[in-house]
Amino acid sequence: MLILHCPFCGPRDHSEFLYGGDARRTRPAPDDADGARWHDYVFLRDNPRGTHVEHWQHIHGCRAWLTVTRDTVTHEILAVTAARPAAAAGDGR
Repeated sequence: MLILHCPFCGPRDHSEFLYGGDARRTRPAPDDADGARWHDYVFLRDNPRGTHVEHWQHIHGCRAWLTVTRDTVTHEILAVTAARPAAAAGDGR
């Protein structure tokens, strides 16, 4: 069983979350006309072995986006933080 420790709701089963993708990807600027750069961003994905940083959304809970560091070999969760630092501080932004 894969358990994610939501910083707002506590430990929860992974079935409460939606995988949001690689947290280290950088989206091209909206006005970037380089088709190859957009193609790579939309269609190409790495398949890393080992430590990987991902985005997950707690869809059946607080609905917060989280940044999860996970080992793709063992599925061990190494860290979970709020994706937006302001959310963790509780300042409502």
